[in-house]
Amino acid sequence: MRERRWETTTPLNFGQALAVGDRLATLGLQPVSPSNDVICYVEEWTVESLDDFDQLDAWATEDVTLVHVRERWRGDFFLLSGAYHTVYQRHQDIGTYCSISHPWRIREVLRLHDQRAMFWIGFRHAHSFIRVRLQTQVIITPGETRGDAERARWLDERRAAFLEAITVLELPIETQVEKNMVVLRPADPIVPFFCSWPDAFGPCQFEYNTPDAFEFLVPASKLAETFNPEPAGVRAYLTGFSEAALAEFQEIEPGARPAYRCSVHCPLDDLPEVQNAIGPHGLLYATLCEFQTHAVLPDAEDASAIIGIVGVNGQFKIEARLNQAPLHEEAMAPWLGRLIGHPVVYAPLPAFV
Repeated sequence: MRERRWETTTPLNFGQALAVGDRLATLGLQPVSPSNDVICYVEEWTVESLDDFDQLDAWATEDVTLVHVRERWRGDFFLLSGAYHTVYQRHQDIGTYCSISHPWRIREVLRLHDQRAMFWIGFRHAHSFIRVRLQTQVIITPGETRGDAERARWLDERRAAFLEAITVLELPIETQVEKNMVVLRPADPIVPFFCSWPDAFGPCQFEYNTPDAFEFLVPASKLAETFNPEPAGVRAYLTGFSEAALAEFQEIEPGARPAYRCSVHCPLDDLPEVQNAIGPHGLLYATLCEFQTHAVLPDAEDASAIIGIVGVNGQFKIEARLNQAPLHEEAMAPWLGRLIGHPVVYAPLPAFV
């Protein structure tokens, strides 16, 4: 589900970040104690070698994914994805996962959706998939009514954008509008098909699966061609592979920047040590407090809120994520600033990382 997100405007030290938890406790909320275990999510941790992951040996880790990052890439996506698929076939097993992302461009001129969208071609045990995601100019989450005056345009643009991808990929997917929402369905109801990342107007992402490991290689390359002649940011995601397999993947078009993402189980107090391990550019975040906004705004719309600690480059900040805004837009940042004790600014996350 899409989220609304704000973050503090100035860097904090870890003591100041923990003090936000104390502040929330005085309001009757239940923040995580510094000694309690949390799940710390690590992203964008650029490494020199695969052995650098040993720096997290002091903690339990899971969902470890190595990401090959290629920036301003110009190449043949069919050859690149085919090379990853070839190595994947040699090392595939239950629990292994490989996907490659590439931007694509929507030809129709849109006002509410970004012309730049993203797709992933992926391989899991016994099947492959194509995933298509759209990005909107603003985030209006399920239940919010800010976009109702232009709902017809939102729905028309959403259908048109999805139809472009469906047409290029030659997928048997139907698009409809039901109950003022865009709905996608495969023509064959037994096909594994998933819609996700919903906002107030329907899904922003779909995933179509097939048992044929080769089926999407050519169609995906055609969708990638819509982004020409602009250089592309391309990423490959590798999960569940042995070190030998990862070394073989690394030989595909050498020059990609390797970066890890994973989950780290640790006491909240250990976040500075985790940050040191993934420095200087690795990003971490962990939940400090979860609550329903009725607990502090009894007269407003209820929403689910998460206050989290974010760490990067030796500094920390506080983020607030909500499934919808309980107050009018102009009141949200001042209210969250008073709640947290630090000024905040609206800061939605990137759509495609």
